[in-house]
Amino acid sequence: MEKLTAIIPTYNEEGNIREAIRSVSFADEIIVIDSFSTDDTVNIIKEFSNIILLQRKFDDFSSQKNYAIDAAKNNWIYILDADERISDALEEEISIILNTSHDKVGFYARRTFYFSNKKINYAGYQRDKVIRLFNKEYCRYNGNLVHEVIKTDKKIGFFKNKLDHYSYKNLNHFLQKLNHYAVLQALELFKENKKISIYHFTVKPVARFFIHYFFRLGFLDGLPGLILSYLNSYAVFMRYTNLLELKEKSLKNNN
Repeated sequence: MEKLTAIIPTYNEEGNIREAIRSVSFADEIIVIDSFSTDDTVNIIKEFSNIILLQRKFDDFSSQKNYAIDAAKNNWIYILDADERISDALEEEISIILNTSHDKVGFYARRTFYFSNKKINYAGYQRDKVIRLFNKEYCRYNGNLVHEVIKTDKKIGFFKNKLDHYSYKNLNHFLQKLNHYAVLQALELFKENKKISIYHFTVKPVARFFIHYFFRLGFLDGLPGLILSYLNSYAVFMRYTNLLELKEKSLKNNN
């Protein structure tokens, strides 16, 4: 059987970290890569004697995860966000994969998204998938500051069982996450010298709402679908607001 290292990235995850660690308790090695949490996250991690705790100043998601992957002693890696949970069925499937000869170097997990403990079936989340299990000899995060993805030229499979994703704790927490992503996305666009216009502050946010609420059937999820569609629209607006601030600051510094 191939041995497995589970990696959990954290920053202020005191409400999630215990369950996240228990969710990957079947792994041969568990690494938590923490971005110097200011809440009780680190103290909770230290309650578990078998956890390897790494702390590193956060710069971007790709670098943070690649750093922990380099520290793992096993080739097979499972990345678990602190707000995700592995079901018994998915754990068994992972075990079978590690015990079976195959030509895959990674596996996509489809995720079931929960909003205030209510399962969301539409609003674009029905298409949500991420590579979670992979062999680090052939796989690496691509360097994106946010929405990082595994890069490989080898074959990727799919889990049959889904991963549970409890991303929403409360509105303030969700907005903090969206704002954090918006800042990182703006920085990526700034590095690409992306031009912006009024179109990015008017048409694009409205289009994003319509895509999630109507085309991706968010209206079928009731009020949560409406809220999530609006928040996705808001995230687009904040991305370009942050980009505008970066451009204005750069222009000021160059004058």
